[in-house]
Amino acid sequence: MASYQLLHDWTVTPTEAVALQQQLRHQIRIEPLTKPVETIAGCDISFNKFEETVYAGIVVLELATMQVIEEAGVISSATFPYIPGLLSFREIPSLLEAWAKLKTEPDVVMFDGQGIAHPRRIGIASHGGLFLNRPTFGCAKSVLVGKYDEPAPERGVWSPMKHYGETIGAALRTKNKVNPVYVSPGHLIDFQTAIDLTLRCDGGYRIPEPTRRAHNLVNALRRGERPPS
Repeated sequence: MASYQLLHDWTVTPTEAVALQQQLRHQIRIEPLTKPVETIAGCDISFNKFEETVYAGIVVLELATMQVIEEAGVISSATFPYIPGLLSFREIPSLLEAWAKLKTEPDVVMFDGQGIAHPRRIGIASHGGLFLNRPTFGCAKSVLVGKYDEPAPERGVWSPMKHYGETIGAALRTKNKVNPVYVSPGHLIDFQTAIDLTLRCDGGYRIPEPTRRAHNLVNALRRGERPPS
C-alpha cells in the first residue's frame, strides 16, 4: 500500500485554506531529481462544480514503455466548496484515497493541474507533493496565472510562463501545431525535468499519457462503466 504523510486536516474554511497555502508554500522545494525515473503516475479528478461527488483516478505507468502497471479509482464526496485557487482542498483528499490503494509507489507523479504556477505558488501538484513526499509536477490544459510568448509550432518547443517577473512554468508544445500544455514543477523536481518527462510521456496526443489515461479512468468511473478499484 502506498503511503503518505498527513500534514493538516481537511476540515477548514476558505480563509483557513488560504492561510495554510501561505504557510505550506515555504516547504516546497524545486530541485533536481536524486534518482532516475522508472515509473510515473498520472492523477486526475472529475466532478460537477455544484455537486459533492468526486471521481478520482491514478494510473501508474512504466516510463520506458508507457505500459500501465496499476490503476486505482475512487468515488467519494468533497467537503470543500468549488473555489478557484483552492481546488486542491476539494481534490486532494480523494486522490489520497486512491493513492492508498496503490501497491506500486511511483517515482514521479504528474497531476492534471498546476504546480507552482498558482497565485500563491501552491497548486495541486505542489500541495499534493508535500503530502506524498515525492517528486510531483503539474501538466495543465489551461493557464491559472502567468503570461507567456507563444512557442514555435514544433513539438518540444516551449516558452517560460511569468508571473510578477518570476518564472513559474512553461508553455510546452507536445505536438506539432497543437495548443501548448502548461507544465510547472510541484515539489522535489526542477523545471527542465518536468518538461523532459512530459515530452517522454508521448502517446501521440496533446495530453501526455499519464494524465490522459487517468482522465479516461475517472470518466469511466463517472459513467459507471467500471467500478472503483
